[in-house]
Amino acid sequence: MTARLFHVPLSPFCRKVRLSLGEKKIEVELVEERYWEQDSDFLRRNPAGKVPVLRLDGIMMAESAAICEYIEETRPEASLLPSDPVQRLEVRRLVSWFDDKFHDEVTSKLLYERVNKKVTKQGYPDSKNVKAGAKAIKYHLDYMAWLLDHRRWLAGDVMTLADFAAAAHLSSLDYISDVDWNRSDVVKDWYAKIKSRPAFRSILADQLPGFPPPVHYNNLDF
Repeated sequence: MTARLFHVPLSPFCRKVRLSLGEKKIEVELVEERYWEQDSDFLRRNPAGKVPVLRLDGIMMAESAAICEYIEETRPEASLLPSDPVQRLEVRRLVSWFDDKFHDEVTSKLLYERVNKKVTKQGYPDSKNVKAGAKAIKYHLDYMAWLLDHRRWLAGDVMTLADFAAAAHLSSLDYISDVDWNRSDVVKDWYAKIKSRPAFRSILADQLPGFPPPVHYNNLDF
């Protein structure tokens, strides 16, 4: 049975799961879910009323971190978590950094204000939030640059789930042109490298009605 992912195209949490599935060459059927309507069928899949929800191996699973851990444990090739416990700790720390801190300070202030409010008909963007998000992303890009000045990838010498977590958020923001790629050459090079992977193809093809794709979205050379 083909895996089925109930998702929202620009959700960074859904994109993280899509990247994990793609990297491990797991075929998946994408089903767009209007989670904000709180449909009874969807709530039966996940009572929390959130995406992503993945049906895989006859199991209905929710929460992106738990989903990615399950995928890693059941499909260890190609590995997205190092075997060394200390290195695994660093990967998990950075996944949490992007899914918690970056999400709260940046994604929720930019993407959710500019896109989610429009899609869900919840009003207009709050300019104070947008301004705060635009300021905060500079700090996060600088932190990424510092990491990448010392490492080949965000968590170490090999690409891991930490890179996918970061790329999931940044690719969503890039869709609405909210990433200043000129701020750091090392971050821009990292993104170009990860964006060129086959796992990224379906994400690059995403189209959101009413929102044209950004200028650089399909240009791997920027």
